[in-house]
Amino acid sequence: MAGDSFDPGDELLFCALGGSGEIGMNVNLYGCRGQWLMVDLGMTFGASEYPGTELVFADLEFIEERRRDLVGVVLTHAHEDHIGAVPYFAEALGVPLYATPFTARLVAAKLEEAGIAGSVDLRVIDHLEPFDLGPFRLRYVPLAHSIAEGNALVIETPFGRVFHTGDWKLDDEPLIGVPATAAELTAIGDAGVLALVCDSTNVFNPQASGSEGDVARGLMEEVRRHKGRRVVVTTFASNVARLQTLGKVAKATGRRLCVAGRSLDRIIATSKASGYLRDLPDIVDVDTAMNLPRGEVLILATGGQGEARAALARIAEGNHPVALDAGDVVLFSSRQIPGNELAIGRIMNQLADRGIVLVTDRQAHIHVSGHPGRPELEALYGWLRPRILLPVHGEIRHMKEQAALGRACGIAQTVEQKNGDLVRLAPGLPGRIAQVRSGRLVLDGDIIAPADGEAMVMRRRLAHNGVVMVALADGGLVEVEGLGLPLVEDYDDFVAEAKADVATALGKLKGAMRRDRAAVTEAARLAARRAATRWCGKKPQVRVLALEKGLV
Repeated sequence: MAGDSFDPGDELLFCALGGSGEIGMNVNLYGCRGQWLMVDLGMTFGASEYPGTELVFADLEFIEERRRDLVGVVLTHAHEDHIGAVPYFAEALGVPLYATPFTARLVAAKLEEAGIAGSVDLRVIDHLEPFDLGPFRLRYVPLAHSIAEGNALVIETPFGRVFHTGDWKLDDEPLIGVPATAAELTAIGDAGVLALVCDSTNVFNPQASGSEGDVARGLMEEVRRHKGRRVVVTTFASNVARLQTLGKVAKATGRRLCVAGRSLDRIIATSKASGYLRDLPDIVDVDTAMNLPRGEVLILATGGQGEARAALARIAEGNHPVALDAGDVVLFSSRQIPGNELAIGRIMNQLADRGIVLVTDRQAHIHVSGHPGRPELEALYGWLRPRILLPVHGEIRHMKEQAALGRACGIAQTVEQKNGDLVRLAPGLPGRIAQVRSGRLVLDGDIIAPADGEAMVMRRRLAHNGVVMVALADGGLVEVEGLGLPLVEDYDDFVAEAKADVATALGKLKGAMRRDRAAVTEAARLAARRAATRWCGKKPQVRVLALEKGLV
């Protein structure tokens, strides 16, 4: 590495800008001989810590400053935490994107929607042959996951071979796609693997994740149990194997298939264009479905993660064309993503309050994870036999646990890192060598802004404590108004006392201070805040508007 410029010299570097220390928002960089490769460009959804925002991105400043040395962005699969940031950053990065056909179709739709399809170079890799990007030679290795065309990457470098898993699991009956076999993975290990960069999400699960084939049988059995009832199934829209299963379940149980949710419509269309779901039964519209006998319809609905605007939330509220009555059934064929528990619980409670039967994977075998449990990790270690294990895609506790598991399985060297850690993989002993800029950005309305910026800090303060506005004119008080304060019946008395306190504070200013705008403003601010604290115990934000003479 040249000095402190962080430009890769005659070495192999790794740096996660997102996805290490958190689940979601995956952005990984490999550096070698002056050039960088990016693997995945994901995002996550806004949380309560970022009020008023919808999407959260990794801060790409580090690689944006080096985009002349960036050779491309290679996408492992089409989940939002791996491709969701593409329409927001791909044009500015100005390098080609690489993806397999299914992923490429979903990315192309995002670029089209953003109006930048013509200015982003999207290249489809429709084979498993190697392709070269600068000092890197890459090839896709298909692995099972909860989406079509989940892939690992074999990255050949002058310093050795990296196996970057992406998201994966082992599945003897995946239903969609043909994942690499144990023999094929063993052959990769026989050729030598310098480093395994590996998904950590399910490392605490002592069992293997399970098969989509088993879920298909579980869903068939569960839907058969509810004869004469209207059944809604909510699952991840991107789980093409699950959609195929539900089509077969509908047909086998004498039900017509109905789809509620635009993301499901989009995935089904993309899947068919990519050669999947060709035997999916004809889909009926919601009006037709609601006029069928209750036991003759199976409804697929978005919103299993509690999304407020998705179909299931509206069904639960009773303001969606899909109508459920007491005794009808909702199957949650999905897991709760950490952070979504409250939103999911709210929808479940709304449904339960109406007498609707809820079934989750705790009551029936209707879901399996798309990430590897400990037995699967151990199997992969045995096949690949890497010299170095570098856990990614997890919270700190997940990655540390996987590092411990790797050591227990005999992997010689493990590297524990988090977002912004610059790691040298070779030559020499692997480890962290520097810290580079990392962080979060948020989509705030139409603006991408720093997650720790003044606007977000102020919004949190307003949400917690409210605001008091003080208007002054010609150095005298005009009005006080409080917003978000826990005062109802006492509000007018508070305003009167606050106005008196502000007037008293201004009256105490002497000489030149009475004409000093900053002094007048600060005196009014402190007086109003003290009054609010005295009345309600809160310390609100106070804004003083000093109006020019003659405006009031």
